[in-house]
Amino acid sequence: MAKVLGIGNALVDLLIRLEDDDILSKLNLSLGSMTLVDEQTRKLIGEESKNLKKEMASGGSAANTIHGLAKLGIETAFIGTVGTDETGDFFKQDLVNSNIQPLLNRSETPTGIASTLISKNGERTFGTYLGAAIELSGESLSPAQFEGFDIMHVEGYLVQNHDLLKTVLKYAKQAGSKISVDMASFNVVEANLEFFKEMVNQYVDIIFANEEEARAFTGKEPEEALDIISESAEIAVVKIGSEGSLVKSNETIYTIPPIPVKAQDTTGAGDAYAAGFLYGLIYNLGFEKAGYIGSLLASTTIETLGARIKDEKWISILQEIAGRR
Repeated sequence: MAKVLGIGNALVDLLIRLEDDDILSKLNLSLGSMTLVDEQTRKLIGEESKNLKKEMASGGSAANTIHGLAKLGIETAFIGTVGTDETGDFFKQDLVNSNIQPLLNRSETPTGIASTLISKNGERTFGTYLGAAIELSGESLSPAQFEGFDIMHVEGYLVQNHDLLKTVLKYAKQAGSKISVDMASFNVVEANLEFFKEMVNQYVDIIFANEEEARAFTGKEPEEALDIISESAEIAVVKIGSEGSLVKSNETIYTIPPIPVKAQDTTGAGDAYAAGFLYGLIYNLGFEKAGYIGSLLASTTIETLGARIKDEKWISILQEIAGRR
């Protein structure tokens, strides 16, 4: 059985339902973006949203994907850094409860929190306080941690720490893993474009992007962007929201139709898609079935609040996948 290692920012999601988007202007956050915030801004988000509905859940892009793979029965592990606080304990226990091997560093810095501001139309905007998560570094890792995994999945947010991302990719390649990267956010791609392109060209086998991220990476719209990205990676995936997704490998393009649902919250939809798609690859189901499973997980995710599919939904998901294998 294949094993998948995830590495990324170990964050706890604070999910906040917005009554309107005025709060985003007050906080200087662009709709749909991921913006790093300091402790003062994190507190301001709390003050501005104190009367709004909230939920807390463990999160972080790569961790969400690893949770999805674990629910699908894949053996997984996750590398990240959390604080020696109750929030860090919550994150670690959630991995254990989900049958994910925790490979966590602990820090005296508070655990990172991603304040996820959810607009009425389901769009999400992140004000991310990285906290202890940012202390994950190349120096804190060893090549041995990457041994024995068939795929390493890394979130594009790590591109903000050039030395860390380069070390992670180098260790994974040395270990013989296929390397999967989710671009994660268009503004992160824009801010680190040349370095990101260099890393993709050198190391990456599978790359996921939504249309905004693909445009930031290539300057082109989805179909042209797919062609450009596929020149650097063995498998390129561009997700185009309600229009489905596009996959290209070995000069062949696969069009994956969407699964229509009523969007409640798009948080984690891309992470869930990556989990389903990687599952399809692991079982050699072909790109169309892999894309379908990715769409199935993504569509189920956006039907409810939060980045994680509810436990009761997994029964029907597993039955649906079994019927298509």
